[in-house]
Amino acid sequence: MAFPVHRLRRLRRTERLRSMVGETRLSVDDLIYPLFICPGEGVRSPVDSMPGVDRLSVDQGVEVCREVSDLGIPAVMLFGIPESKDAYGSGAYADDGIVQRAIRAIKQATPELTVIGDVCLCEYTDHGHCGVIKEDDVENDATLRLLVRTALSQAEAGADMVAPSDMMDGRVGAIREGLDSGQLKHIPIMAYSAKYASAYYGPFRDAADSVPQFGDRRSYQMDPANSNEALREVELDLEEGADIVMVKPALAYLDVIHRVKSTFEVPVAAYNVSGEYAMIKAAGQMGWIDEERIVLESLTAIKRAGADMILTYFARDVARGLQIGKSV
Repeated sequence: MAFPVHRLRRLRRTERLRSMVGETRLSVDDLIYPLFICPGEGVRSPVDSMPGVDRLSVDQGVEVCREVSDLGIPAVMLFGIPESKDAYGSGAYADDGIVQRAIRAIKQATPELTVIGDVCLCEYTDHGHCGVIKEDDVENDATLRLLVRTALSQAEAGADMVAPSDMMDGRVGAIREGLDSGQLKHIPIMAYSAKYASAYYGPFRDAADSVPQFGDRRSYQMDPANSNEALREVELDLEEGADIVMVKPALAYLDVIHRVKSTFEVPVAAYNVSGEYAMIKAAGQMGWIDEERIVLESLTAIKRAGADMILTYFARDVARGLQIGKSV
């Protein structure tokens, strides 16, 4: 029956009623907090294009992780800024690399916190690309060997999970084989399966000093026009042993998140990336939007689309808000 018998506004009348019938719940358990780890001691260096985000030395990263753990956020993702860079990104897989040192220190200080290592070379190469360069192109198969070394070094340092973000073909299978033969069968892989060649990564590249020195990454990251291809990428990664698949960025690709979750019904992560963060922060600082409400609305939309976990630089702010009962 139609109006006036059916009045959907009845259940919107009060905050308590709206909460009772809410279909999507954003929880602190959904959040993963990304961290940039840099050389030095006592360093908290602000990222200009990402207000509220700092590059952190290992000791400061440990302090932030203690806060993250106290807020109930279950996991962090670590990105490294090495002391020096070279053509092969050797800092990514060095036993005493910046991320490896951070993993050891964080796990010692907060053993209950899940620590995820980002597995890529772009922060560590002097050319800013995600692999070995041959004739001005990234050599896929030569890069796989270095990615396996990176994943192994992070897992051996104590990482609870590794997350290959390079978008090389076959890297999940190679890393799974490397972990299994290295007596690390228990380490899960969170694959950046549908990672798009997006303009939303600009502030991240400022933070990690990983801007490509020539060309771009469109020969290995996905075309923003494609969604069927994302399903093929996800399917291949699952066949190769991925435990969690990721869509990146999140807000401009909610349809892809939904299709991946609906098609495969596996754990899906979504990365609320640096450009999405920076735009909300900038508009909030100008007073053009209600930042807190926009953040909660945006993350709720990502979860509603099908994400089980959300990597976001807003994680600490959201966790604090959820502690005092704020909601969309």
